[in-house]
Amino acid sequence: MDTQPSLPLAPAWSWRLPRPHAWGVVALLVALLVASPLLAVLGIALHPEDDIWAHLVSTVLAGYVATTVLLALGVGAGVLVIGVGTAWLITMCTFPGRRLFSWALLLPLAMPTYLAAYAYTELLEYAGPLQALLRQTFGWQTKSAYWFPEIRSLGGAMTFMTLVLYPYVYLLARAAFLAQSASLLEVGRSLGRGPWRCFFTLALPLARPAIVVGLALALMETLNDFGTVDFFAVQTFTVGIYRVWFGMNNAPGAAQLATLLMAFVLLLVALERLARQRQRYHHTSARVQSAPLFRLRGAAAGGALLACALPIALGFAVPAGLLASYALDVRPGPGSAALPSTVGNSLGVSLLAALACVGVGTLLAYAVRLRPTAFVHAASRVASVGYAVPGSVLAVGVMIPAARLDNALDALLRQTLGISTGLLLSGTVAALVFAYTARFLALGFGTMEAGLVKITPNMDHAARSLGCTAGRVLRRVHVPLLRGSLLTAGLLVFVDAMKELPMTLILRPFNFTTLATHVYEYASAERFRLAAPAALAIVASGLIPVILLSRGIAQSRVERVPQAGLTESNQEAIPLRDSLHK
Repeated sequence: MDTQPSLPLAPAWSWRLPRPHAWGVVALLVALLVASPLLAVLGIALHPEDDIWAHLVSTVLAGYVATTVLLALGVGAGVLVIGVGTAWLITMCTFPGRRLFSWALLLPLAMPTYLAAYAYTELLEYAGPLQALLRQTFGWQTKSAYWFPEIRSLGGAMTFMTLVLYPYVYLLARAAFLAQSASLLEVGRSLGRGPWRCFFTLALPLARPAIVVGLALALMETLNDFGTVDFFAVQTFTVGIYRVWFGMNNAPGAAQLATLLMAFVLLLVALERLARQRQRYHHTSARVQSAPLFRLRGAAAGGALLACALPIALGFAVPAGLLASYALDVRPGPGSAALPSTVGNSLGVSLLAALACVGVGTLLAYAVRLRPTAFVHAASRVASVGYAVPGSVLAVGVMIPAARLDNALDALLRQTLGISTGLLLSGTVAALVFAYTARFLALGFGTMEAGLVKITPNMDHAARSLGCTAGRVLRRVHVPLLRGSLLTAGLLVFVDAMKELPMTLILRPFNFTTLATHVYEYASAERFRLAAPAALAIVASGLIPVILLSRGIAQSRVERVPQAGLTESNQEAIPLRDSLHK
């Protein structure tokens, strides 16, 4: 008797979304949360309550634009010269101290720009020890009797920012030079080109995509800076936002300036993408021979040593030494009693921000892994855009909507229940941590995404075949394997939050002081030396990512040594690990 095979029953309807799609929703929600402050700034700027824009245009806007552009151009030129020059020397030449300089050139990353500006001002201003020594030595009585560069000026801001921000270009340029093959320079030599011409016509164009990325990062930090430009009275957009909001008590005007600053950042990102367009180069063979090292001797070696030592000394050693000496001179006083609570506040909000960024970044990176569609990738890019936006812009986008929600809720409860709620969102630690998360989420997401890429998808398939859900695979399989990435991401966010100044100044609760705002307040009152211990603590925390970067460079670097018996013009550098077997 023939029987018809029974058809499979249709699965019962469930209200739950399919698992992969649910992770796409996670990516969308994260992107919306990060983008909400930026959308709020744009909405407030387009619908202001009064016509403050006309007043800004007729008075200060042109000055803000000109000063910001000049500052960006000056810092950009400076970081390119120092970053690319030192990267080329470290990568392509051998001279005394090269190995030490290869990681020491990263040390200025640990020094926030505003701390370097405060320290150098104490040293170089008219009442500082250097000018006092000059007057005593040469018998000068007044300031008009001699010339000395003005520290608190646009030129001073350019100089100190350049000395601190050049490692962004150095790091990426060096990585690009290391990846270049010796055959490229050999072709240039065969065509009769000297070392300098090979650098400008071959090595530099090939490294341009990486250099442009480093330059963009340095310029974003320049646009985000508030402490340096405010202390030096340089009228940039970040100073304008703060003064319009708190000086003129006009939040919509601050939002309009923030929108224009955001346009500057978007233009910078667009130019960076345009500069790297179609600038991708690939090696045509599996084995890439390292580029030759030029052995420098005599005056050339001394010049290279000086060129590498000066940025380290001026960008880190001198300001750090000044901070240490000021800290040793500080005696316990009325302000010292508040320092433990200040340290606790900084540690608390930075730790909360690190946990939030690592947690949300892990979920977002896992969503990209499970559902690598164009939509999810676009959502992850939107979620990462906060790192490119100046902190003052994000602060405006968080503070104004939160204040309006607080006022609306308070008015509603007053009318209905006769009670006042006060400030539930604005001026709270929660608003500050949310702003930190929106700005630094890119650090957590990028680190976790890089960690997940190293885990083979076969582990996911094996766990899912055993009945594990996507969430359980993440919790039981990936998280234990990602402990190093979790720690690295948390440390990076923690350190950046410790140093953050403009967002903290605007969003902090009343009578809530962090290390950064503590230093800023004392420096604004011309009492910076009393805040030296707090400044030194910020620098010490900033050394953490520098150490991580240095270890990463040491582990991934293939050291090259000049082969004995070859002249400088035709010497061939071979990998150290290969030379051990010869």
